Amino acid sequence: MAGGLKITTGIIAAVLVIAAVAQARSVLAPLAAALFIIAIVWPVQQRLQSWLPKLLALAITVVVTVATCIAFASLAAWGFGRVGRSLIADAARYQAFYDAAVIWLDGHGVSFAGVWAEHFNVGWLLRTTQYVTGRVNTTLSFWLIALVYVVLGLLEVEDAGRRIQRLENRTAARVLLKGSKATAAKFRKYMLVRTQMSAVTGLLVGLFAAVTGLPFAFEWGVIAFVLNYIPFVGPFIATLFPTLLAMTQFESWPAVFGVFACLNVIQFVVGSYIEPRVAGSTLSISPFLVLFAIFFWSSLWGLFGTFIGVPITLAILTFCAESPSAAWIADLCGGLHHDKPEAS
Repeated sequence: MAGGLKITTGIIAAVLVIAAVAQARSVLAPLAAALFIIAIVWPVQQRLQSWLPKLLALAITVVVTVATCIAFASLAAWGFGRVGRSLIADAARYQAFYDAAVIWLDGHGVSFAGVWAEHFNVGWLLRTTQYVTGRVNTTLSFWLIALVYVVLGLLEVEDAGRRIQRLENRTAARVLLKGSKATAAKFRKYMLVRTQMSAVTGLLVGLFAAVTGLPFAFEWGVIAFVLNYIPFVGPFIATLFPTLLAMTQFESWPAVFGVFACLNVIQFVVGSYIEPRVAGSTLSISPFLVLFAIFFWSSLWGLFGTFIGVPITLAILTFCAESPSAAWIADLCGGLHHDKPEAS
């Protein structure tokens, strides 16, 4: 009876925590992004401030971090800019494809033109523009807040470590210190794996485009490399636009569908088969849990959740591995290898 009550109470508490995390996404998501970035760049900050003034080392670290993010965004913008000009130049051919598709659908009893006119009108265009503008403003605010957190957090890492060491509860202090250090190391391993898999995806997409004669093969590889950092959504975008270009190049629907199918096979094999297994073996986390974390956190925090889901899960499992009472969760979910906790 008592055991059943504890289980029920635990389930209710978990549901309430999940609901609170979802509702507080505007506050917690930038904080999670900042903690992730701090864990990645702290070794750079630590090494710089060993022979430079702390504030100067902080400035260099922040500038390098921001420049890296801007460089990735610039790569994607460069690739899309090159391809976009080609798509605009072929607007007449896309119009011809659209007209042919409408005639074919009308001949088979599907009034596509009426549906298009009903749903994709000027009002829809205005609403879409407003939505995109709002999302851009929200994204800029998100990363500005995260950047402030990063600056303040890098200044307080060492002070926070000293405060934790002074805690009277030695078990809690050990769990926090060892868990934080192990989590940061796993974050860096995760980004290394993600970069490797993005490079493999970009290489395969670029080679496929070159072999099939699709223009801008190098650009497609760069776009696939950058967008692969955003699970599921990024790979979909990276396959959609080459398919649009293939429509004007091959003028054959089987060839167009073949390009779309092959690109999706590449993305699926690397993203859903190879990467979860490489991440699972490198980070000691179940491939099933990797996919679940992506879907779960994307349902809570949207697009950002698809990226941060695996790091958050890694952090939870790592801290569980260092806790005497929760180590079984880490063993069950990922088999994280950890030292046996010392007796306090």
